[in-house]
Amino acid sequence: MKSEDTPFEGGPMDGRVLPVLLGPTGHPPKTYRIPVPDPAGGPPTVLVYRRVPRGHSKRLGLPQGWKYAYDPEGETHRGVRWPWSRTPAPTEPNE
Repeated sequence: MKSEDTPFEGGPMDGRVLPVLLGPTGHPPKTYRIPVPDPAGGPPTVLVYRRVPRGHSKRLGLPQGWKYAYDPEGETHRGVRWPWSRTPAPTEPNE
């Protein structure tokens, strides 16, 4: 499999460049999770990074590579967003 040296921004991995495996489309995964072991022996802390474009080309606006930005909230799974499975808008109670 191919890999690409991908920079990380923010969080504990700021400034590091790691080789990340590319998927069948030639892009790295949308999220990158790094488990950090707990020194006290508890459950590991998971650092979550999101893929963002590194830059855009001038003519077509296409992404020129990818980098990972730290996600402090660390949502582990967003899931697929299908148009028919949207959450309903909150309704205001009748007064």
